[in-house]
Amino acid sequence: MQLFTCPFCGPRTEAEFHFGGDAGNLRPEADAQDGQWTDYLYFRNNRRGRTREIWMHLPCREVFVMERDTVTHEVIATEALLPEAVA
Repeated sequence: MQLFTCPFCGPRTEAEFHFGGDAGNLRPEADAQDGQWTDYLYFRNNRRGRTREIWMHLPCREVFVMERDTVTHEVIATEALLPEAVA
C-alpha cells in the first residue's frame, strides 16, 4: 500500500484519499460552448511522468495539490490549496 502525505495530517495510507482531477483543469464560464464543457468534464491528460493533481484527504476533508510521478508512483511534494489559489 502506498503512503501519501496530507499537508494537514501527515503520512497516511492511500485508502484515505480521493482523487480530484488534474491541477489546472479550469472550469469554463457558465455560457461556454457544449464542447468546452465536455472537455472539462470528461477528457483528462493522463500524463506519463510528473504531474500535479488535486486530492482530498477524506478524514480531515482538506483538499490539496500533490505532485507525483505516474510511472514510479513517487510522491514528490504536497501543498495545501489556499483559498486565493482556488478562485
